[in-house]
Amino acid sequence: MPAKASVINSVQKSCRILRSLTEPRVTRLSEIAAQAGLNKVTTLRILEVLCREGFVKREDKTKTYSLGSEVLNLAASLQDRDDLRTRSRPSLLRLATQSGDSVMLSVRSGAIETVCVDRVAGSFPIRANYLDLGSRRPLGIGAAAMAMLAWQTDAEIEAILPLVAPRLASFPKIDTPWLKAEIRGARERGYTLFLDMLVEKMGGVGVPILGADGRPIGALSIAALSERISSRLNELVEMMQREAKIIANPKRA
Repeated sequence: MPAKASVINSVQKSCRILRSLTEPRVTRLSEIAAQAGLNKVTTLRILEVLCREGFVKREDKTKTYSLGSEVLNLAASLQDRDDLRTRSRPSLLRLATQSGDSVMLSVRSGAIETVCVDRVAGSFPIRANYLDLGSRRPLGIGAAAMAMLAWQTDAEIEAILPLVAPRLASFPKIDTPWLKAEIRGARERGYTLFLDMLVEKMGGVGVPILGADGRPIGALSIAALSERISSRLNELVEMMQREAKIIANPKRA
């Protein structure tokens, strides 16, 4: 029994390390260890195995790590399947063209995070690291992350909020009562809205992509200068909700 538990634990740690490497700015051993919540000795040992198997690549000159070719092979195997990213791509292109802003597709990753899995920049893009492919946010922190949280069941939200709470120190304008109020507001409005909450003069608006059970399978969000969002809010929401419905129904995509 202990041996089996040890194997499972090692697999979990490996998954956490691979997941951390999807974050573009996590490349060094210390950064990977911190992101994965592991000590550096354990992280290095697992990285060495992943490098030998081709899932991680190490640059000797810079002593940095990145995802390896075997991860690309795994991703390629999904191309012929009905995956959310493929279905969403036309919608992202339409939204970026119509709005002129940066449009993202995000999905849930693990218990309390979302990750940006696709992005299309319009003619008036903004520069921010949270728009990078692979960038992660705790559930509830940001327009897409809130859309992924607000439409979960009440019981799951109650379980998630205490897990997210320790991460809120990095976001001075946000606390648990604010998250609870915003969840209620988002459900009533049908969309999420973050203006000047994370970055001054920048904001985001998001809508969930709902599965057959009414729970989010992903989220669309538009990031722009706050004034660009507030001046066209109804128009942006209408466009996004229309595209979210198309993505949710593959026959219409």
